[in-house]
Amino acid sequence: QVQLVESGGGLVQPGGSLRLSCAASGFNFEYFAIGWVRQAPGKEREGVSCITSSGAHTRYADSVKGRFIISRDNGKKTVYLEMNELKPEDTAVYYCAAPDSPVCWERVSDYDYWGQGTQVTVSS
Repeated sequence: QVQLVESGGGLVQPGGSLRLSCAASGFNFEYFAIGWVRQAPGKEREGVSCITSSGAHTRYADSVKGRFIISRDNGKKTVYLEMNELKPEDTAVYYCAAPDSPVCWERVSDYDYWGQGTQVTVSS
């Protein structure tokens, strides 16, 4: 059974940093791309970042480019999202998700497996 469990969310001031983790189990983690998707109140889910199964390729939404860094440790079956220079508009529930594929796709609807999400709030 595929399980994705996020951690690391919380309250942070604007300009601060957080690191999210996504721990995976129940599937061959090293063969799947993993992404982060967020959903702010009243808004649709937005793809934030994605990393291919090998970690060789990454993608970022324009809104987070230069501020967020995605990485993975296949030995630990964990994906990380380092979030820097956080802004109030980054406030959202952040979900870890996996497509049934080693590569990243464009659409949020391409993700097949989802975690429960972790809340990130950026506020002074």
